[in-house]
Amino acid sequence: MAPGGGSGSASGEGEIYFEFTQIGGQMRVAAIDARTGIEVIVIAPLAATQIQMQQLALAKLRRRLQRDA
Repeated sequence: MAPGGGSGSASGEGEIYFEFTQIGGQMRVAAIDARTGIEVIVIAPLAATQIQMQQLALAKLRRRLQRDA
């Protein structure tokens, strides 16, 4: 995904949106739960693949959703 772009991903837990923003030599990745509006942010190196960045952000979002449940 291009910097600043977003993508939706349907999974068993509902729809998750990802937003990518390049900041210098890093990528800021936001994962947003469409149902609750809860958003988490991770910072990843540009060398990481998009899938790796999404997996990291999704894992953090899942932890947050479990904590807030």
